[in-house]
Amino acid sequence: MFKRIGWQVLLVGVGFLITLSILAYVASTYTTEFRPAPGGAYIEGVGGYPQSLNPLLSFYNDADSDVVALVFSGLTHIGIQGEIEPDLASGWEIDSTGITYTFRLNREALWHDGYYVTANDVLFTLQLLQDPDYPGPSDIGALWRSISIIRVDDYTVQFVLPEPYAPFMDYTTFGLLPEHILRGVSAKDLPTLDFNRQPVGTGPFRLMDVKTAEGQITEVTLKRFARYYGANPYVESIVLHFYPTPRAAFEAYQDGIVQGVSRITLDLLPQAFASPNLKLHSAPMAEMVMLYFNELLTDTLPFDDGRVRQALLYGLDRQQLVDDVLMGQAIVPQTPFLPGTWAYTTEGVPEYVYDLLQAQALLGEAGWQHSASADESTGASGAVLSFSLMTANNAQDLVLAEAIAEQWRALGIQVRVEGVPPLALTGVLESRTYQVVLAHLVIPGDPDPYPFWHETQALAGQGQNYTGFQHRRISEVIEQARTTTNRETRFALYREFQQLFMQEVPAIPVYVPIYTYALDTRVNGDQMGPLMHTGDRFRTVADWYVLQRRVVASQPQASQN
Repeated sequence: MFKRIGWQVLLVGVGFLITLSILAYVASTYTTEFRPAPGGAYIEGVGGYPQSLNPLLSFYNDADSDVVALVFSGLTHIGIQGEIEPDLASGWEIDSTGITYTFRLNREALWHDGYYVTANDVLFTLQLLQDPDYPGPSDIGALWRSISIIRVDDYTVQFVLPEPYAPFMDYTTFGLLPEHILRGVSAKDLPTLDFNRQPVGTGPFRLMDVKTAEGQITEVTLKRFARYYGANPYVESIVLHFYPTPRAAFEAYQDGIVQGVSRITLDLLPQAFASPNLKLHSAPMAEMVMLYFNELLTDTLPFDDGRVRQALLYGLDRQQLVDDVLMGQAIVPQTPFLPGTWAYTTEGVPEYVYDLLQAQALLGEAGWQHSASADESTGASGAVLSFSLMTANNAQDLVLAEAIAEQWRALGIQVRVEGVPPLALTGVLESRTYQVVLAHLVIPGDPDPYPFWHETQALAGQGQNYTGFQHRRISEVIEQARTTTNRETRFALYREFQQLFMQEVPAIPVYVPIYTYALDTRVNGDQMGPLMHTGDRFRTVADWYVLQRRVVASQPQASQN
């Protein structure tokens, strides 16, 4: 009996040693690591209140754009590199003439109520845009009214353009509306729909709950749509809390109510930088702040003389303006195109480094002599070079305009800053009743500069060429560029446009604003690319996660050389 027990003890001991050997081998060969896990909630504070959770009405309100980006999807979307990519459309073809576009829908795409997305939804949405009563941006309605829409079958649609138009693909990114829910609704009915607070979309998240107070939407709860046709997000739900200001949203983060803040404005940056658990993401916005010279005022001001415009650019230290006024939160562009986009180039483009002597020399060539004793520049008639600089009467633009005026005063120019309400400034631009104006130009995804700089757009009330600038070769270049879909050809044409523009300087590109977004360190997988709308910060939301799981992973073996 004792002998049998001895053998049993020996076997147990051997087994124990074998187990230890196996565990030692596993420990040396494998390790554990944390990986994203599905589930959890992301809670964000948003400065501003939504008005309409409808993709056809969300162009004017950032809070609307934020929700729409998560709930709806379009035929295409703009990728993290700024390129047009498939979304509800699985693909498309463009015929050899550049006129007919054929889109094939993703047959797996569902509305949040379970209905399949079909060509009927595309036709219904676009017919609303074509309606003369469409209450959204006029340029979008005007474009779609010029296009014929053909339903080929349940999952195929064709768009026939009146002529080749390279920027067309940008107009396919807006969210579709469900025909089976809104059938019979007209464009003029859109602003009053109950649907605008109870939307049904096709995006990665579906609306679960909306809270209101005194008629304002104060909170939206979204849940991951399990049958989404694209990459399914890790995060189970997203809750957006809406506050009257970005500061109030930031204070909600400080109080532990939210995990992210939709926008960190300049006045909040010092506090945000001092928050140890807050990650800041920054990206250039699709906007450029420019100084426009009114070339139509040739009887009273010399802005039709390119040397004067060049002198004003040489006499402007734009980087100092960005550093001192904007706390470095902006990019100084060297052309009127957005830096980092595919069409932007400085190849062969004149470089304007801050140079007061060069500025004074150019003014002298144009007949304006600077008197150091009198600290003024006068023309042949003795008239002092003097003009008004108009801008929106918000604090940031006024401070910037005063800093610009101060720099130009070093050239002996008398500059008066005038602040007007933003809506009034738009009217001033459209009527061309200004001398110099500091204005924010919203730039669409496609770089097409035709609406801003073609000679046909120079007359008051007929376009956005607010300076009245007319240049035949520039007009020819941008005409050709918008009628070809060949990227290399367009790039070559846009390179010439940028070269000519910066030789002529009909306006000064001052800066491109930086959008800063904040997330707590507990949120992972986040990154941010170019922003056409504020909702584009959710472009990579499928990769975000707030939960992690421990997994066993093998270690790479050392080389046996």
